[in-house]
Amino acid sequence: MSELRFTPADVAGVRFGVSPANETVMSMWALADPARYPVHLGWIDRARTTLRRPEVAERVRPLVELAWPRRWLPDFLTPAARPGVEMDGQLDRIAATPPDVVVEDLLATVPRRPLGRYGQALLADPAGLLPQLVEAVRVWYDEAIAPDWPRMRALLDADVAYRAAQLAEGGAGQLFERLHPSLRWLGDRVVSDDPFERDFDLRGRGLALSPSVFSDRRVLWNLLEDSPPVGAYPVRAVGTLWERGAEPAGDALARVVGGGRAALLRLLDAACTTTDLARLTGLSAGAVSQHLSALHAAGLVTRSRVGRHVLYRNTEVGAALLRAARGG
Repeated sequence: MSELRFTPADVAGVRFGVSPANETVMSMWALADPARYPVHLGWIDRARTTLRRPEVAERVRPLVELAWPRRWLPDFLTPAARPGVEMDGQLDRIAATPPDVVVEDLLATVPRRPLGRYGQALLADPAGLLPQLVEAVRVWYDEAIAPDWPRMRALLDADVAYRAAQLAEGGAGQLFERLHPSLRWLGDRVVSDDPFERDFDLRGRGLALSPSVFSDRRVLWNLLEDSPPVGAYPVRAVGTLWERGAEPAGDALARVVGGGRAALLRLLDAACTTTDLARLTGLSAGAVSQHLSALHAAGLVTRSRVGRHVLYRNTEVGAALLRAARGG
């Protein structure tokens, strides 16, 4: 069990962001243990083919070693997401990690699993060998994540918008109670039902939260008290990630409402913006807007404004129509 203790400043400092570096690093878990990630099997097949290429395998080897399943990740390798910071910025931040922090973060992972050859070498020469690890993360992102990043990003952005609305409407208590079944909010702290036994005092630093495609079973916290407080939690509606934008011609719902509108209804179990839906389906933003207007007029989707964003989601009628089309 882990506990995170909050001050009022920490509650005010809860924030969300999308971290391509986290997804790149944690994707290695799915690659090494595909049975645990059945929703990603198509991606895993493609990524394994990529990793078998000798020129990729050699350059990615440091990341493969440090991101092995059941190994704790060193905190510096999964930096907190920041507004406007994309993959290049996160890589720059990893590269700028002070040598003593690299050593401390690596040693914190040893109780879980001994370091391999590269890990031992990095421990002995953090300044000299950290560039190899940064290059490994960069190569793996470019080869395996970037081709699917728009789709992943749309799902992650939709989750962030949904959680931000929860926080605005119900406060931190409602947010953490609904963020994941393993979490409980006890007024001044979050209790996480996990095997990590971490004890954090946030000390007014706030908490950065990132939805993750490859975090499948629990919320993952950083390891060390002095590291920037970060949590990665399983993204909502991950089962929609690899769905096609249009269904086969034989699909009953598509025959009734049209392929584009059927695709949108399937994605709107989770709240999404027009931009999210365009990325996920491959439809133009104009086409998505037209379909949403028709679905809204028919009472199948609802819309609400959160800040600058308009979120769409299925109504009970829309959800019932989907269940009927699925035979359930």
